[in-house]
Amino acid sequence: MTQPQDHHFPSSHGDICYFEWGRPGEGLSVLLLHATGFHARCWDKLVDAFPQGTHVVAVDQLGHGRIARPEITDWAMIAGATTELVESLGISFDIGVGHSMGGHCLVQVAAALPDAIRKLVLVDPVIMPREAYQRPSDFSATSEMVGKRRNSWEGPDAMFDRFRDRHPYSLWDPAVLRDYCEYGLLPDGAGGFELACPPKTEASVYATSLTVDPWPLIETIGQPVTVLRAPQIAPGKTFDFAGSPTPPTLADSFADGTDIYLPDLTHFMPMQDPRRIADLIIFG
Repeated sequence: MTQPQDHHFPSSHGDICYFEWGRPGEGLSVLLLHATGFHARCWDKLVDAFPQGTHVVAVDQLGHGRIARPEITDWAMIAGATTELVESLGISFDIGVGHSMGGHCLVQVAAALPDAIRKLVLVDPVIMPREAYQRPSDFSATSEMVGKRRNSWEGPDAMFDRFRDRHPYSLWDPAVLRDYCEYGLLPDGAGGFELACPPKTEASVYATSLTVDPWPLIETIGQPVTVLRAPQIAPGKTFDFAGSPTPPTLADSFADGTDIYLPDLTHFMPMQDPRRIADLIIFG
């Protein structure tokens, strides 16, 4: 695929950026929503694996990109900004794809705009069991951990060298990690670079992960939904960001749901094997 065009959109929650490959009407149109702490260009190698002529819109979701980076108070803010963008585009997407937090947000978008997306692919989405939203737990420990992430970098090469041998980044395709570093930093105004998603903002996303109950929305979604799911963390094991947060029976809760279990991959499956995940999105 050629290099994408970047666009800015002034949502009511703050300006967001999105990247576009191709033109609508030439082939399938695909919407891509990334995970917490990531950005739209993490999808580049997956987009490269799509069939020639595929039209793609990949969103830098609110707080994660090159424009507005507010502290997030609930996930309706993130999904709301993306919903406004999708509505403004006026495109009937053949496939909407959401990874992790992006999967939760995609459910919100599809519920708000039922005619905008024909098929959903939820890639190990952060959709907790129903009871989690009835008795919200405290995510302060994870939020505090994320809030201490290193924010200042000499450049993408230094970030890549730091992460390539560290879990879970060591599981990734190195080319995807390179994109994560290359496009995940912004000039800090003092000759260095800082994360496009600041640690404080990323921590606020984790802290508010139970603010929007997706289960009533799931009941309204009639289009086909495919859930790509990795193994969960075994009971009693130490917390690992690579473990799946997705209930094994999630697909059964959709009117037309299909579960695809990928035991050899992790929560970061689009980063590990972008070509395989691209094939599952288009053909699976």
